[in-house]
Amino acid sequence: MRESVVCTVNLINEAKVAAVRNAMPSEGILLRLAETFRLLGDPTRVRILHALSLEELCVCDIASLLGTTKSAVSHQLRLLRSLRVVKYRKDGRIVYYSLDDSHVGNLLREGINHIVSQGVSL
Repeated sequence: MRESVVCTVNLINEAKVAAVRNAMPSEGILLRLAETFRLLGDPTRVRILHALSLEELCVCDIASLLGTTKSAVSHQLRLLRSLRVVKYRKDGRIVYYSLDDSHVGNLLREGINHIVSQGVSL
């Protein structure tokens, strides 16, 4: 027989619920966060972000690194730019991409640390 992991009584700790409710971000922030996590749900975009966490790169560099086309990379970068996860700068005719800020790199590192700490090494 399996153990139930669902409450069997209806007891609400009003103080805890109120404290958590007051600490919750706005609905708009939560929706934006969910959209960001959805965007990070694609392995190609995660690979791009990880590469950009190590070095500023142009589209050609990223395409070569991932073994894909410049068009495919540009499409992914456009999506990442739309949520301000990456930014770009022009240097003559070359456009270089980097992470928008340190938060994105921190999120990637924490995700990797979490997976590695579970003993996963695929």
